[in-house]
Amino acid sequence: MTYDEHLARRVRDALDDDIDEKKMFGGIAFMLDGNMAVGVSGDDLMVRVGNDDVDDAVVLNDVRPFDMSGKRMSGWVLVGGEAIAEDDGLAHWIDVGMEFAGTLPAK
Repeated sequence: MTYDEHLARRVRDALDDDIDEKKMFGGIAFMLDGNMAVGVSGDDLMVRVGNDDVDDAVVLNDVRPFDMSGKRMSGWVLVGGEAIAEDDGLAHWIDVGMEFAGTLPAK
């Protein structure tokens, strides 16, 4: 699967320069201190919200569990087009992923 390069560029523009990128899962991941925080898979933004917040996140508009090849990825959601169409919506979800990744020990 390829990823939306335009969305990846928008994510890059919203992030600090000290965030690393890594191609994985057929998409691109953005890493904070070695921990994946957000990524782009197809046309969606992958966001690491943590296990405790998945259920609250998936009731929001255009947010669903991250299911990879029939296996649900624990602690992750996919955020679709309408929720990230505007820069403030994209920034919100990037912040959610970065905030959670910031709670994890550096790798």
